[in-house]
Amino acid sequence: MTEIDERDLRILEALRRDARKSFTELAAELSMPRTTVQERVRRLTELGYIRLFTAIPDYAKIGRGTTAFVLVSFTPAQEISQRELAAQIARIEEVYEVHLVSGQWDMILKVRASSTEEVGRLVIDRLRTMRNVAKTETCFVFDTVKEVP
Repeated sequence: MTEIDERDLRILEALRRDARKSFTELAAELSMPRTTVQERVRRLTELGYIRLFTAIPDYAKIGRGTTAFVLVSFTPAQEISQRELAAQIARIEEVYEVHLVSGQWDMILKVRASSTEEVGRLVIDRLRTMRNVAKTETCFVFDTVKEVP
């Protein structure tokens, strides 16, 4: 893969903060010509350094104001691998992130729902009924101090 330089990193950071800005606005902020910024963004996208441009909603306003992290323990079996189970879990609408991790737990999920009760239903009725899910632990978020998209 082609190397990226300091200018590319500055562009990536500016886009991470706010991808809505036009190339003209980015160019002014970064003190670079607009055509340079536009060409570098195109190249960074083609090379896979930029995977996606997306919007981050106000989750409370769209009915998903309750956030929780769910720790999942996997029981190995021949029917399904840990990666396959993670892929199944990732298809659940309320699950926003799935991470395979080391330590006491095998996966960490970030879920968003309308209430603690809805998270409870997700954990009890959906996750704990999945084959190879041995146990779960749910940690509710009280406040988010920093969240990076």
